[in-house]
Amino acid sequence: MISNLKDKISQKIFRTVGHAADAIGRECYVVGGYVRDLIIGRHSKDIDFVTVGSGIELAEAVGQELGPKTHIAVYRNYGTAQIKRGDLEIEFVGARKESYRRESRNPIVEDGTLQDDIARRDFTINAMAISVNEKNYGELLDFYDGLGDIARHIIRTPLDPDITFSDDPLRMLRAIRFAAQLQFDIYPETFDAICRNAHRIEIITPERIKDELSKIMRSPRPSVGWDLLLRSGLLTLILPELAALKGVEIVNGRAHKDNFYHTLGVLDNVAAKSDNEWLRWAALFHDIAKPVTKHFDSALGWTFHNHNIVGAKMIPRIFKRLRMPLGAEMRYVRKLVDLHMRPIALAEEEVTDSAVRRLMNYAEEDLDDLMILARADITSKNEEKKQRFLDNFDIVEEKFKEIRAKDAERARRNPVDGLEIMKIFGLPQSPTVGFFASNLKQAIKDCEIEDTRSAALRYLLDLANKNGIPIVEYPSELLQIDQ
Repeated sequence: MISNLKDKISQKIFRTVGHAADAIGRECYVVGGYVRDLIIGRHSKDIDFVTVGSGIELAEAVGQELGPKTHIAVYRNYGTAQIKRGDLEIEFVGARKESYRRESRNPIVEDGTLQDDIARRDFTINAMAISVNEKNYGELLDFYDGLGDIARHIIRTPLDPDITFSDDPLRMLRAIRFAAQLQFDIYPETFDAICRNAHRIEIITPERIKDELSKIMRSPRPSVGWDLLLRSGLLTLILPELAALKGVEIVNGRAHKDNFYHTLGVLDNVAAKSDNEWLRWAALFHDIAKPVTKHFDSALGWTFHNHNIVGAKMIPRIFKRLRMPLGAEMRYVRKLVDLHMRPIALAEEEVTDSAVRRLMNYAEEDLDDLMILARADITSKNEEKKQRFLDNFDIVEEKFKEIRAKDAERARRNPVDGLEIMKIFGLPQSPTVGFFASNLKQAIKDCEIEDTRSAALRYLLDLANKNGIPIVEYPSELLQIDQ
């Protein structure tokens, strides 16, 4: 796994940084996530370098090596500097040690040794360093067996996990995020410490929490992260509405399913089909209102009437609290939560053109995503029932294709054009002509009338009569019919 680390850091930038560090007599190491991903074989574009001394001074020396066009961003308050080169972001920091106040995750920072710097890292898999100095180029420093934890697929803190998480509670979310992203297990002692310190998450800003949740949502199997959030106690503090889905209630021997784990199944089903993060959020929230709409009926059993409508109304409030975007992304999630029952209801009935068209008009450009969600929502263990729904969805989607083809054909055909509308009603070119034309086009599209000339003319005359617009020239095709 590590025999070829020297070859893996063969990019010119590593030699350049090492040469600059040697020139000013500094130890310098690649550290953190880049080292972890290098060992795992995972792509990473952000490279962090630690030097024993001033990181800013080293960055300036590297800038001299790279040439006059190199831009260095210096953050003196933090003692860091950054160089962007191509798609790489390269950060330099001096080795440091940290201490924390209980009411804040912002550390008190002092200069330190390399081992001080490594010890302050969140997890052993992020607490490794590779030298870029010429004398030991490519040598791995692994004080806390991060390499072994990668082999064992373990997330573990280098030091006492209670101190690690109490000092910086965001690390609890990071542990869960890494477990979801890497498909690793959290070491039992580490997970127990997360449970004990979950209440400390209250000092973390919503923006920071939202960033970690988004990374969990973009992971290969998001359910891993959400399940850990629930079991750790963090979910109740961050998203109590989602935690409320957990559990099964039994009345008169009749139980409903555990809606939390059903939701996670739907989420993973969607994630297997789509990288769209907001579709994944819609899957997570599609049953969010079931706890508040739950009712036991002695005849029907458990019901959740209008949970889609109530859930859609909850979305803006949840998004606002989590500092998630309140524009198009929120509206998209709210819409899919609202509509997620429509395809299922349609699949249970006779699939008619008019019912399919209504669904198409409601969903508009989000129809395909809605159908991904609807298919993902079929998690029944009754394989016959599950297949029946999926087969009906096939019929529904075939109807979509047929109706889209019909609409395209109708769009090409125009039974009555604007010039004829002007002639019939004695109108000049005007918005009124557009009113007639657009209403006629929509009526044909919605299958209110046939797309024949006679039907179109009759529709226009009825529309004129309703709006008090006189007819100047009665269409000859309708004379014989009316007589």
